[in-house]
Amino acid sequence: MSGQKRILLIIGGGIAAYKALELIRLCKKANIAVTPILTRAGEQFVTPLSVAGLAGEKTYTHLFDLTDEAEMGHIQLSRVADLVVVAPATADLMAKMATGQADDLATTALLATDTPVLIAPAMNVRMWEHPATQRNLTTLTGDGVLVCGPEEGDMACGEYGPGRMSEAADIFAAIEKFYAGDNHPPQPTTPTRQTGPLSGRKVLITAGPTHEPIDPVRYIANRSSGKQGYALAEAAIALGAEVALVSGPVGLPIPQGVELINIETARDMLKAVQGELPCDMAIFCAAVADWRTEDNAQQKMKKDGSGQPPALKLAENPDILKSVGHLKNHRPALVVGFAAETENVIENARKKLIAKNADIIIANDVSDEGGVMGGRDNTVHLVGPDNVEHWEKMPKQDVAVRLMDRFSDMLAKSS
Repeated sequence: MSGQKRILLIIGGGIAAYKALELIRLCKKANIAVTPILTRAGEQFVTPLSVAGLAGEKTYTHLFDLTDEAEMGHIQLSRVADLVVVAPATADLMAKMATGQADDLATTALLATDTPVLIAPAMNVRMWEHPATQRNLTTLTGDGVLVCGPEEGDMACGEYGPGRMSEAADIFAAIEKFYAGDNHPPQPTTPTRQTGPLSGRKVLITAGPTHEPIDPVRYIANRSSGKQGYALAEAAIALGAEVALVSGPVGLPIPQGVELINIETARDMLKAVQGELPCDMAIFCAAVADWRTEDNAQQKMKKDGSGQPPALKLAENPDILKSVGHLKNHRPALVVGFAAETENVIENARKKLIAKNADIIIANDVSDEGGVMGGRDNTVHLVGPDNVEHWEKMPKQDVAVRLMDRFSDMLAKSS
């Protein structure tokens, strides 16, 4: 690639559009030129003047501007950059991209480009989890579109869950990763099983949170993004395994080559796990809710004016790791549990190892100071029957690769 690095930044309409301004600043600081396109909806949140001021270039907004068409047509505009970045990528923009619509400058440029595309989704949690959005995401990733986020957290609308746009620093890191590697988008292909030490082995992995309904709009959950479990699935595929990924509601692209089983509740997850047995290795990385409401309301629970909250009667959820660890028949040769603790991490992990009859427990500190849940990095401790091994902090993808190498060795020795 010759000349200055350049991205085409498409700013969609959403409250997260302000993060695009910080992204421009980070790119400019790294000597990456930014050509901005601002959608009509995006103009409701940031102004063309503020975008242009930071980018140091004109902000393009309208498809049928004859001056722009004479100076730089929308087709040329879509191809002068090394990478097209859509941030925020709203549900509407993702739907239009997935179905090939082109009714404004942004979508026309996207349809006309042969340049790699990176999207940073941002929307309400219900919109993100809607089957239509997930279908569109699958279509886009299958077409080679790169994805950054979304993250899990508090929404502007007051809800909590996946759908928050990644921070500008994370999107910039994805841009840097693009420039550090192959500058061509991955082509959609039919996944082929790789050869490796886990060839011919079936690996079962659970990931993400479970959602236990309180009423039609509320639920009990854990603050799990699913990133570590999904990274483990990718690492297992890379070693040649057949992977069944039982996943709670998350905002992550589906790892290529896995069999994905989507679930919502702990009881759903147990049933799905049982349906995937027998297997050679079972890795229980999901943050399963320990409790559920005994009787979830069929209608939205309303305030009654008394100032008193409704009483929720809780019931204990099934212990999935324990149920598999103590199987008499079809127990996997290797059973791995994860222990997310906020205190006495190693001591509690040792207790879990014995109580669940697991072969190894991967323990980590998920207190607020650690930033593990929803974050990019993890610090794990491998707790076995006779020893404890402490690993340094590293990205979850690196943790996954090292763990799968270790699990592969353990499985080979147990056979």
